Amino acid sequence: MQETRQAARQRRHRRRLMVGTTTGLVVAGLLVCLAIVMQPDRKGDAARAAATAVANSEESGLPSSPAGKKSVTPSPSAASASPKAKKSKSKKPKASASPSAASSPSSPQKVPGTSSLAGRIRGNVTYPGVATVYKAGVGDGACSYGPSSDMMIAAMNTTDYETSQACGAHILVRAANGATVTVRITNECPLPCAPGQLDLSEQAFAKLAPVSTGRIAITWSLVSPSSAGTISIRYKIGSSPYWCGIQAIGHRNPIARLEVSTGGGWRQLTRTDYNYFLSPNGSGCGKAIRLTDIYGEQLTINGVALRPDVVQSTGVQFARH
Repeated sequence: MQETRQAARQRRHRRRLMVGTTTGLVVAGLLVCLAIVMQPDRKGDAARAAATAVANSEESGLPSSPAGKKSVTPSPSAASASPKAKKSKSKKPKASASPSAASSPSSPQKVPGTSSLAGRIRGNVTYPGVATVYKAGVGDGACSYGPSSDMMIAAMNTTDYETSQACGAHILVRAANGATVTVRITNECPLPCAPGQLDLSEQAFAKLAPVSTGRIAITWSLVSPSSAGTISIRYKIGSSPYWCGIQAIGHRNPIARLEVSTGGGWRQLTRTDYNYFLSPNGSGCGKAIRLTDIYGEQLTINGVALRPDVVQSTGVQFARH
């Protein structure tokens, strides 16, 4: 009887174990099923999140950055440096082509009515500069005028000398103390003479300050003197019907052009830095000459013989300005 009860207890214990095991297996199975069911949803969510990120990136126009890396955007100064440089370069050329900037060392304002034939030195304009002093000797110089009886003369700096266009110009020079002197340009003052600088003869400088001063601040302007006599013409030594150089002397206003008659019209001759106009093939040598001053006035001169190194009066003169 006792054995029968013990066997019954063992059977009940085995049943409980079997039920527990079965229940555990069922629960484990359910968990596995749930895990399998939920996994695709997470992947779908991740895929949707990635698609959303790409879409947002495309809408914003910005490239998407890899995870863990920062996107690099050029700084505003670096991005704009090239366009600014190009813009600046495009202006230069506008500034470098401006007539007023190229017309004078101090960039004076263009005076209405001033002829475009004028070079760097123009009428009715006051230029700042300095005056220095030199021993002018007999008064000859780069303008090839020869000795001068009037020593109120000066050498013009190379820039404003402008390939001898300043030769013969009458310049009113004013010092800071109010003293003035009028000089005629007969020479060139080479570098280091700066734009605006005049190198005065000792006699002319003494009208402004003691010669020992050596250098003073000045202003100067082109003048058209009331008393100027008449213009003369000189052919250069060696001139012939086959080659000639022509020079105008004693003109009231600076010369802008010298032309010679060729029978079929007028031919403009090239000016040299020693103040002669050359006809290299003899065209127009010994024929009529036409002079034009910086104000546009023209004088036609006939009857000047082709006589080298002889100063021949013409009896004409430019109007005063």
